[in-house]
Amino acid sequence: MQGILGLTLGQALLLSAASVGAGVVNALAGGGTLLTFPALLGIGVSPVAANATNTLALWPGQLSGAIAYRRHLGEERRTAKAMILPSILGGIGGTFLVLFLPEKSFALAVPWLILFACLLLAFQDLVKKALGRVPGSDHPAALWLAQAAISVYGGYFGAGMGILMLASMGILHRCSTQHANALKVLLSFLVNGISALCFLAFGAARVPIALLMALGATLGGWLGARLAQRLPPLGMRAVAIAVGVYAAGKMLLG
Repeated sequence: MQGILGLTLGQALLLSAASVGAGVVNALAGGGTLLTFPALLGIGVSPVAANATNTLALWPGQLSGAIAYRRHLGEERRTAKAMILPSILGGIGGTFLVLFLPEKSFALAVPWLILFACLLLAFQDLVKKALGRVPGSDHPAALWLAQAAISVYGGYFGAGMGILMLASMGILHRCSTQHANALKVLLSFLVNGISALCFLAFGAARVPIALLMALGATLGGWLGARLAQRLPPLGMRAVAIAVGVYAAGKMLLG
């Protein structure tokens, strides 16, 4: 029997559970899209509409995660302000790519990007030392450009965007893992927020379904951020790497 959203009870429960899980995973490491995107495809939503609906649905969960990280964000206020512009511009660029270009071509590179980010996270101390010998690698512009590129990817598809951000900030920005995760949650919120507005403007998202999923994502984002703050730095990196390897393997093997 179809409900008011055009979903069966089973479909509504599936999307709700996937959304809570995605909110938790996004707050811990990133990669929640790998839970919700397949769930949307599984109930018959087209790929582009699923991408748009997923972005809109997970956005509130990132806001609740950012609120839970407000103390860390206050201590990184200067960096957060500097990263707003590249996040917004990159998010807009990536969203227009998904609206006007074939999704499949870029998706082929996604698992390899995620695995690359996992390697950077695992060996970030060695990479940071190596980059320290390269003139200009510690310039704020390096982090700005990296954030812009990651935001384009996030606006286009986004699975593993948070892992890429953690790797980038761990190498190019001197801050603790918890502070890097706080910045990641906030910047992911900005990227997905501008993407969600673009998708709404073009009528690409299934709004009623997104609203249902947003409830679960908001709860999951708050829970995930609270849990993340209890993990030690090595624990945070281990969780992010594990999620990334799983996500990349799932995409490569189908």
